Amino acid sequence: LGPILEWRSDSSDAERRVAELIDSAMPRIEAFEATFKAALKLSLDQWARGQAGTLGGEPPFTRGHRMDLLEDALAPLRGELPPREFERLAQALSLIFGVELLIVLKDIWGLDSGKTLAVAQWAASALVRQARLRTPS
Repeated sequence: LGPILEWRSDSSDAERRVAELIDSAMPRIEAFEATFKAALKLSLDQWARGQAGTLGGEPPFTRGHRMDLLEDALAPLRGELPPREFERLAQALSLIFGVELLIVLKDIWGLDSGKTLAVAQWAASALVRQARLRTPS
């Protein structure tokens, strides 16, 4: 995760910052796709065992770096969007940032890396623009 967690932007434009984050992180996530999928599998396995009552006392495997990264990318909108809208935008963006993006667009839809990244960028831009349109100035 190293370089992904070290991501920073000098831009004051949230849409640009989200685009930069996606451009920076997704190639690394794809390069280590097997590792990221294994972490997701571990998380899902623990959830399933918890539901079945067979988890035992092992500590839960937590995943959540994307929340901090996306909130950092969206930081310029903190004063512009109401807190609930800011959080909802970060939550919506989390659907298209991470290994799950690769599972849906590469594994299910069969897209190559370039098209996967293009769809993620398009969706991210649309979400940020929509959030800003819905917020009265």
